[in-house]
Amino acid sequence: MTKLLNSLSEDEYVLVRDTKKAQMVDLDEEALIRLHTRVRRARNKFVKLYRQSGAAKVEAKGARGAGKSANARNADKAEVFESALSRVSRQLATAAKRNARTLKDERLARARKDAPSFSDIDTGDGKVSSSGKARVDATRASSGRKKFEASSIAAGARRQAKKDGR
Repeated sequence: MTKLLNSLSEDEYVLVRDTKKAQMVDLDEEALIRLHTRVRRARNKFVKLYRQSGAAKVEAKGARGAGKSANARNADKAEVFESALSRVSRQLATAAKRNARTLKDERLARARKDAPSFSDIDTGDGKVSSSGKARVDATRASSGRKKFEASSIAAGARRQAKKDGR
C-alpha cells in the first residue's frame, strides 16, 4: 500500500492525504461534499480505466486472467480511492447528523418560544362568562347535503342493527 501511495501523482497523493481523519476534522458539511465529489470522480476514473484497459488486454492476451495481472495498478489505485471515499462518506454522514440535530434543536426552540405558556395565563374561577357562538354549518340547507347525511345516518343504523342482532 505504501509503495502504491508513493507512486501516485502529486494531485492524487494530495487528494488521498486530504481524506485522512485529521485533515477532515475542521471541514464543514459543504466542504466535505466537495471533497466527496472529488474523491468519487477519481475513484470512478480508475475504475473506468481498470475496466476499459482490462477489456482491451483480454483481447491481446487471450485470457481474462492474463489480462487482469497486467492491469493490477489501475485496480490498486481504484481500491485506494474507494477506501478514501469511504472515509469521506463516514465523515460526511457524521457532519450531516450533527447539522440535522442542530437544525432540529433550533426548530424546537423556536416552537417553544412561539407556543403559549400556561403559566402566563390569568387564573380565573374556571367558569365561562359567555355561551359563545352557535356553530351552524351553512351547507346543510342543500338537498344534496341532506341526502348525504340521511344516507350516512341510515348506514349507521343498519350497522348498529346488525351488531345488535348477533
